[in-house]
Amino acid sequence: MEAQKEWYMEYEISKNRPGLLGDVASILGMLGINIVTINGVDDMRRGMLLTTDDDEKMEVLRNVIQKMDKITITRLRPPTMLDRLAVRHGRYIERDSEDKKTFRFVRDELGLLVDFMAEILKREGHQLIGIRGMPRVGKTESMIAASVSANKRWTFLSSTLLRQTVRSSLAIDEMSADHVYLIDGIVSTMRSTEKHHSLLREVMSFPAAKIIEHPDIFVRESEYELSEFHYIIELRQHPDEEITYDLINNRGFDNFDMT
Repeated sequence: MEAQKEWYMEYEISKNRPGLLGDVASILGMLGINIVTINGVDDMRRGMLLTTDDDEKMEVLRNVIQKMDKITITRLRPPTMLDRLAVRHGRYIERDSEDKKTFRFVRDELGLLVDFMAEILKREGHQLIGIRGMPRVGKTESMIAASVSANKRWTFLSSTLLRQTVRSSLAIDEMSADHVYLIDGIVSTMRSTEKHHSLLREVMSFPAAKIIEHPDIFVRESEYELSEFHYIIELRQHPDEEITYDLINNRGFDNFDMT
């Protein structure tokens, strides 16, 4: 007997009716496919995490459901990180249609954002995340909460959370793979010392997770490229808010309120 394997199934409902979910659950039961988690995903869609010991059963399931009225399978595959989050939170994360590594959130979705970042931070080795957003939108609190959720220690290399922080060295126990290094891209590139730059280069090459606020300024003022980031997160107060650095571009660092 094969080991149990997880699958993600999502289907779209063209017209909801009483008993529709029961019909789907009955088909799964007859095929011996177990439902682990189920939730609505966006309007008129339902997502399920399933387990089975026989991959062929999933093709049988696909063929049976294709014969049903009112529903259409939109996804049937081993679950991705985004699938798991969609089932957990009941919606898909908005992704840039052209730049697939850019993900968009609004402040009301901080719980989903924290979960998303925590899943990335649980991975081993070098993970580089950039987070864009205007002041007081929740960037720093999300970074800290995600580190805690991922059971990782977090260390600020640069920040303006309480007062300006620019580290020039780290203690021995602060250089470990279970750390998440939090970096303010403006402070590190425009208000720091050569010792800080040296430490920054060391940390950037260290096999651990890094989250950089204001990645566009960080890239503009350093030798690093935006292509080196694994994920770019955009956080807004509302979907139409523009993320801009006009104040810092026109008047300099001191006029950009980063708290």
